Amino acid sequence: MDRNKLNKDYEYCQKVIKQHSKSFYYAFKELPAEDANAVYAVYAFCRFADDVVDEAESIEQSISGLNRLKEDLKRFAAGAEINHPMWRALRDVHTRYSLDLEMFTWQLAGQEQDINFRQPDTLADLIDYSVKVAGSVGRMLLPILARHPNEAMKKEAEQLGVAMQITNILRDVGEDYREHQRIYIPVEVVEKYGCARAIEEGKANSAFIEMWEYLACYAEDIYDKFYHSIKYYNKEGQLPLLLSAMVYRAILDEVRANQYDCLTCRNKVSLANKLMIRNRAVTYLSGLQKGETL
Repeated sequence: MDRNKLNKDYEYCQKVIKQHSKSFYYAFKELPAEDANAVYAVYAFCRFADDVVDEAESIEQSISGLNRLKEDLKRFAAGAEINHPMWRALRDVHTRYSLDLEMFTWQLAGQEQDINFRQPDTLADLIDYSVKVAGSVGRMLLPILARHPNEAMKKEAEQLGVAMQITNILRDVGEDYREHQRIYIPVEVVEKYGCARAIEEGKANSAFIEMWEYLACYAEDIYDKFYHSIKYYNKEGQLPLLLSAMVYRAILDEVRANQYDCLTCRNKVSLANKLMIRNRAVTYLSGLQKGETL
């Protein structure tokens, strides 16, 4: 393969993650160049799939675009070379890391649920959706970040994706409702806390806050468990992976600091806060190496 052309393909993928997820880019740019490029390529696929669904002008266009992507994935799995920067980069990544292509299928299945969106009935339904759209990403990245992943690590990576997806949902409650007429919070949870009107009116009342904290604590329990498994990943990947989890978790604290207003604005982690989180991540890993725990 032409190395110069491949480098440009990776640059394309890097621009995608840099533009669309500053938090992930901030964390994973710390990886060795080859591993970082691999992460960028996987992210570019997920972003491409997301855009096919969310940026289309009609449901028909979304379905058509997703079907083309499914066909391209089948061709890719069969060894076909697809003339697009993302696919060329992924071919190189797959050659070097033996990606689990079933996880890419999971991702597309999750995107298909967004086309035919229906508010989850139960927490189990939300978790099932989150496994597809985000747990799959954790599993996609696993061969890049761990040389010999076992079944327990696969489950933990999947669960980290679930925590991040729930974090996304809690960050974007208002945006999802205003722009896409979607409520990802399960019906049973909305009814339990009586917060439907708060979401519709964009007002974070006490019922909404209680509901929000219920799901936030669920995600935070997953983050806590994941931190303890970080030692099983490649040493050079431990800081970027821990940093990505800690920065994402910090989004929840940003919402809290903003009086739970995730209904009229999007809350972000500032660069200054990311730098402080990085210091905490370094300290945590240093403690692990010394046999200490937090």
